[in-house]
Amino acid sequence: MKKTNLITFGFASTLIGGALLLSTTLFAQTKQTTKESRLQALSKFSKVLGSIEKYYVDDLTMNKIINKAIAGLLSNLDAHSSFLDKKSFKEMQIQTNGEFGGLGITVGMRNGVLTVISPIDDTPAYKAGVKAGDIILKVNDKSTLNMTIDEAVSLMRGKPKTKIVLTVVRKGENKPIKIKITRDIIKIKSVYAKEIENKDILYIRVTSFDKKVVDGVKKALKTFPHKKGIILDLRNNPGGLLSQAVGLVNLFVNKGIIVSQKGRVKSENTEYKATKDGTIKNIPIVVLVNGGSASASEIVSGSLQDHKRAVIVGEKTFGKGSVQVILPIDKTEAIRLTIARYYLPSGRTIQSVGVTPDVLVYPGKVPGKTDEFVLKERELKKHLRSELEKTDGKKVKKETIKVNKKKTITKDEIYKDLQLKTAIDIVKVLEIEGK
Repeated sequence: MKKTNLITFGFASTLIGGALLLSTTLFAQTKQTTKESRLQALSKFSKVLGSIEKYYVDDLTMNKIINKAIAGLLSNLDAHSSFLDKKSFKEMQIQTNGEFGGLGITVGMRNGVLTVISPIDDTPAYKAGVKAGDIILKVNDKSTLNMTIDEAVSLMRGKPKTKIVLTVVRKGENKPIKIKITRDIIKIKSVYAKEIENKDILYIRVTSFDKKVVDGVKKALKTFPHKKGIILDLRNNPGGLLSQAVGLVNLFVNKGIIVSQKGRVKSENTEYKATKDGTIKNIPIVVLVNGGSASASEIVSGSLQDHKRAVIVGEKTFGKGSVQVILPIDKTEAIRLTIARYYLPSGRTIQSVGVTPDVLVYPGKVPGKTDEFVLKERELKKHLRSELEKTDGKKVKKETIKVNKKKTITKDEIYKDLQLKTAIDIVKVLEIEGK
């Protein structure tokens, strides 16, 4: 019996040894095949470059050909990867410093076309009437079809006080719209805080996720304490720094994953978790989003939604949930490369999907007779003033309504914004249920 066991064991050892030998051989063959395949691919690429250099109608240097090849390669990977030549790399560094001559819009590629993610509050584009979702058809006289994001941004950025014309296609409009804009220095204030209705609700507007967001929100919470609810407005917020998005969620969530980052390289995989420090509990939160809410905005809204810490109101978000890094080639050139995607606490992705609100509300005025009456009343008063001027020859002093723009949101403003009015009503319901 022992002998049989020994023979059996020996036979198994032979099989294992043979399997290891076979596995090693196959691995070596696969490695060799991969190496040969790479060499063949590089040889093909080299031949194409040589042919272009020799036969192309225009005389191109090898450096220009290589640059075009790199740019084409990266733009074909995805909409966010790109080649930053000397000019583009310098412009990116200027933008990172936070002050530049431009329009004040964030753009992205949606369905292969250049689309406005959002105009930034109080910037030239915002004041000129550019809207989230506008498809930019032309920049001045140049078509944006087959144009990269970097090329388009380069055209739109320029010296302050210079003019530019954007031709946009807008949903609901029968023909393209031409929008004239004067470039200016773009300085962004990222956080605004106001009180709503009897000073019971705090309204916090975050326009972009720069390095001051978390501190700005903390300051707002200290300036306006003891509120029964918070409305966090992330509409038309194109995103920004991941650290600020994580920090903002961490103010309201005390445990669990906020967002995770996953890619091919395991060392790039990261989980960002909430901590108990400074967590604000037991206050109802409603987050406002729309199609101009992207990237960091989607992380905040999606994470708060997954943690059941907030009700999301508005429209479906943009769907930009990938991670890009800048990898320098040398001191003057670099590539922007997508290395990972963001995943929300539930495991769902944002990329090309976006965040679906809990309560779908389209923009517009609050329906009802109240607004109509107010409008008619104002028009009537205006008409009567005009008539009075005719009768006595004296100008009547115009009625002025003093509004503290820095600290309060008026009823008139609320009734012009159906999404905001819905958010207020939900906060009230949540506050009653929490009692």
